[in-house]
Amino acid sequence: MEIVLAVAIGVLAGSGVWLVLRPRTYQVIMGLALLSYAVNLFIFSMGRLGLAVGKEPVLAEGVPKDLLHYADPMPQALVLTAIVIGFAMTALFLVVLLASRGMSGTDHVDGSNSRDVQEMP
Repeated sequence: MEIVLAVAIGVLAGSGVWLVLRPRTYQVIMGLALLSYAVNLFIFSMGRLGLAVGKEPVLAEGVPKDLLHYADPMPQALVLTAIVIGFAMTALFLVVLLASRGMSGTDHVDGSNSRDVQEMP
């Protein structure tokens, strides 16, 4: 299970970095979203007992009240908060993208299309 999670985090992070380096703003936004998903998976997997199977999420009858028998709720709370913040950030970036494209007429990161740039003599 750990190798599958590590490969998934690596693929998401690599794809996110590749998309962030692209010249179009929509690709940059999707790259940032993929990077945030990779970080969320990393935070969740690095939490103590985050991937534990058979651990109780909340207090239960007949189970000792120590941390060895329960899942750690902190990584889950951090990831849930990061998902909500990431969704709001992506929505804001998409609105800014649409406004920028409407004002400049292009969706390139630097504001110019490669066909519009003329070489200096």
